[in-house]
Amino acid sequence: MKPKKRDTMPSEIEMAAYGSRGGEDSFTQGSSWSIREPFAVGRVPTWARTRHRQEPRLRRFLDSFKRDPVRRISTIGLHAQSHPDPYQAADSSDEPPTEQNHGSHYFDLHAANVRTANTGLARELKGRHLQMIAIGGSVGSGLFVASGKCLYLGGPAALIIAYGFVGVMLWCTIQALGELAVAFPVAGSFSSYSTRFLDPAWGFAMGWNYALQWLTVLPLELIAASITIGYWNDELNKAIFITVFLTTVIIINLFGVKGYGEAEFVFSIIKIAAVTGFIILAAVINIGGFDDPQGNTGYIGGRYWTNPGAFHHGFKGLCSVFVAATFAFTGTELVGLAAAETANPRKSLPTAIKQVFWRITLFYIVSLTLVGLIVPYNHERLLGNMSHYSVSDASHSPFVIAIESASIDVLPGIMNAVILIAVLSVGNSAVFGSSRTLAALADQRQAPQILAYVDRKGRPLFAILFAALVGLIGYLSDLKVQADVLNWLLAVSGLSSIFTWGSICLCHIRFRRAWARRGRSLTQLSFTAQAGVTGSYVGLFLNVFVLIAQFWIAAFPIVTFTDNESADTASPSKVAQSFFLQYLCVPIVGAFYLSYKLWFRTKIVRSDEMDLDTGRRRDVNLPVLVMREKEEVEQWPGWKRVYRFFC
Repeated sequence: MKPKKRDTMPSEIEMAAYGSRGGEDSFTQGSSWSIREPFAVGRVPTWARTRHRQEPRLRRFLDSFKRDPVRRISTIGLHAQSHPDPYQAADSSDEPPTEQNHGSHYFDLHAANVRTANTGLARELKGRHLQMIAIGGSVGSGLFVASGKCLYLGGPAALIIAYGFVGVMLWCTIQALGELAVAFPVAGSFSSYSTRFLDPAWGFAMGWNYALQWLTVLPLELIAASITIGYWNDELNKAIFITVFLTTVIIINLFGVKGYGEAEFVFSIIKIAAVTGFIILAAVINIGGFDDPQGNTGYIGGRYWTNPGAFHHGFKGLCSVFVAATFAFTGTELVGLAAAETANPRKSLPTAIKQVFWRITLFYIVSLTLVGLIVPYNHERLLGNMSHYSVSDASHSPFVIAIESASIDVLPGIMNAVILIAVLSVGNSAVFGSSRTLAALADQRQAPQILAYVDRKGRPLFAILFAALVGLIGYLSDLKVQADVLNWLLAVSGLSSIFTWGSICLCHIRFRRAWARRGRSLTQLSFTAQAGVTGSYVGLFLNVFVLIAQFWIAAFPIVTFTDNESADTASPSKVAQSFFLQYLCVPIVGAFYLSYKLWFRTKIVRSDEMDLDTGRRRDVNLPVLVMREKEEVEQWPGWKRVYRFFC
């Protein structure tokens, strides 16, 4: 059914400020009503009003997978002088006039912005979901397992320095993302921002780069989960658990964004409790609370910082930890991606963004400091210190090794169970991140249109199914070359986060410049980054530094093990393999960018041409809200002001 026409201009159809309904459920942009077009005009669609009461439950269930025709947005006529109704139902065969006039080698930037601002995604995530996603949503094998290789390569001091370095870089980046996501809670988030504020070709490259990152992480985490099961019984076929875990992850995502949010809420609580418990236990172990397996007792303190030492492999060892640390932090940016499906981004996102500080401090800095105190970097079971190992084998986790030093039989098994849950959590996030990014790319005509299919429950159905198909790669876990499969999967996603985070910082810089040139004040923004635009410059510089450092490490790798373990340098074939394993993402991104730019002949978006209104969240009563918040803050005691600054 065709909705009634509106008086707003087509440039304002994207989440325009509708009249207030009173109470908390207003039609202002960013509310739970603004993205779901049929409800935004205060009218329940026919299929929900009549069929819901009359048809059998099975039929209603099957109909929920169908597309809701009244939620679809057509961009036909957006640039026509007569401004026809853009809310007309669009058939899949519709072709925008711009493509007809300019040929197939034309990218309509404004139409792409309109489509990402008007999706059928459901706004069902609450503040508690976002906070848990921010704190522990994607903590998995990158922290619990891969940190062991970081400890071996760089030593405990390098481990803390590198994770702190990446933590500062990430904090600046997430602050910038928070400002953009609160102002523009659109589908695709940072990939859409790259298209809008930088270059459509770069947005295409960043979108597919991010989608490929999560598509490859899914089978990687599935394999990691199946290997973790081997801690209890390594004789069972891994394919059994790949099937169980993949089915579980897909079912969770088929419950919609609310199912994803609730699952991550539970997973994150378990991870937070486990890491908190580990910190307490590790502190007790360090002060001599338990006997080690050799019967030694006493205070450990900084013993392993002097023997074998605080650093390993010198400055090169420090640089080698950067990318591994980046992989451990991957997924924090999902908070911004979830903005398009959040009920109230203005209220929920700033709090979630601030929680990143605690994630960096609690999960990484504190826990890894204690790991470095009670596990020496030359421990025989650490990754990189063995002739045969798997990057996903939880038995090599420094957390498990640290707990085993306490000689408590049951605790290593519990920690492995936590690692299993963490790995499944990352797999769940992988399906969410890849499906939403693919759907946003399809909305912008940068991916096959079938991936833009969103059903009546707000689920990007075909994008989820596509991610599930890629997850079938996990069945390669039974091959003898399992380690090679894992390494190449990791290579595709290794540097992806660096490009994503650097692009977010650059988008924020360009946005602020365009915002100032239009004569607009920062008071018009609902949330501004605590680090300001300076933080984005710092974040961008640090991301570029990591890319340069990684090139050096890739070209001149540290020898961990070779065919001849006594050799000081790796063979040429090992060096070539190491380079591509660690730098494969760069040629992939370059190929995406150059091919799209040459085909569509896109240009860098100039500051005076940037679209600062499409999809922007406008709070009609923002000055009043800000005034009330300031009055409330003035009444807080000092400790609460400090707490709320960080939380």
